[in-house]
Amino acid sequence: MHGAPVDSAKSKSLAPVAPRSQSAPMTNDKTFAIGGDLTVGRLGFGAMQLCDTWDWPPWADREHGINVARRAGELGVTLIDTADSYGLGANEELLAEALYPYPKDLVIATKAGQSRPSRGEWLPLGRPEYLLQQPN
Repeated sequence: MHGAPVDSAKSKSLAPVAPRSQSAPMTNDKTFAIGGDLTVGRLGFGAMQLCDTWDWPPWADREHGINVARRAGELGVTLIDTADSYGLGANEELLAEALYPYPKDLVIATKAGQSRPSRGEWLPLGRPEYLLQQPN
């Protein structure tokens, strides 16, 4: 079975789509710019497991989490991803302890909009008052 016929006049007017590798502004082969002006390393670190987020309480081995975060920095990671719901905010506290004073080029990106009222339970929490207080 064939799809709808292609209107050649319309298809010629569409601009070609750039390959994904060209969609983010590149500064060199090891970095890219987020939003065009925030340069970070191409290899980031997802910090979700630093505080054993799937367990309750947050840390099985806090010192190990601190060492892993510090090692990521030693290896040149400049972009770390976390969220307030990872370990009920404990993940961000661990990153602060491990990485302070922060290197000038370090970017810690966090997400909000999820809560963890109990072990294994994730609930959307997108109320404006909740989201506005998250960066603080």
